[in-house]
Amino acid sequence: MITSNIKQACFLFFIGLLSVISGCKVNYSFTGASIPPNAKTINIKYFPNNAPLVAQGLSQKITDGLQDKFTTETNLQMVNDGGDLVLEGSITDYKTTPVAIQGNDLAALNRLTITIEVSFTNTIDENLSFDSQKFSRYTDYSSSQNLTEVQEALIEEISQLLIEDVFNKAVINW
Repeated sequence: MITSNIKQACFLFFIGLLSVISGCKVNYSFTGASIPPNAKTINIKYFPNNAPLVAQGLSQKITDGLQDKFTTETNLQMVNDGGDLVLEGSITDYKTTPVAIQGNDLAALNRLTITIEVSFTNTIDENLSFDSQKFSRYTDYSSSQNLTEVQEALIEEISQLLIEDVFNKAVINW
């Protein structure tokens, strides 16, 4: 008698748990992305380079990187117009500055910093939208190296960090 009551209680608990889980209104992925289930499309607009210093190809790298991130790590389809989710922005700063000044007033390290400004519109849940959010990342490199020698690798590293930050803010809600 007690065994059948335990089995019945476990069965009811399991049915209740399934009901709660199936009633959720947010899709989760292995990346941690939380996207409304009725969001099917995303429009990622071209990120122009409005920085005082312009690095060739940076706009395309950021734009393509964001498009790749969202299409490979979510079920969203890329569209050129409209979209359930819309991501747009620009590169606002690209600069190199000396850091780690030595006793002889020379820098031991230089820092490349890239800043982007991003707006995200979630047409399904406006509470998840954000406007003019700045994201900035940097990487240090030896002052014995010329920026042109290491620029491509530094841009790749910083771009990946910025793309991850934007993705996290837009669909992981950190």
